Amino acid sequence: MATDPRAALDRLVAAFESHLEAARTTRDPDSDAVERAANLLADAFDVYDDALFTAYQVDTPFDVYDDEDEDDLEDDEDDEDYDDLDDDLEELDLDDEE
Repeated sequence: MATDPRAALDRLVAAFESHLEAARTTRDPDSDAVERAANLLADAFDVYDDALFTAYQVDTPFDVYDDEDEDDLEDDEDDEDYDDLDDDLEELDLDDEE
């Protein structure tokens, strides 16, 4: 049975509120409470996103990445930094013409 998009949205809003409360009370981004609230928020978003698409074939304009995906993105950015160096080397004339 498919999840009702309205019920999923209500749970998503509640997850946002729980995340805000955890952040406000702990003031520590690495606390267990903030991490749990963040995981619940990500899960609630996934459920809402799936319910919305199942019911109406509409996607939300957001993507959720986990820490592993973030590490992959950082690796890709590092690779791009070195791509510019390759271009610079190609432009250099390394022949000893005197």
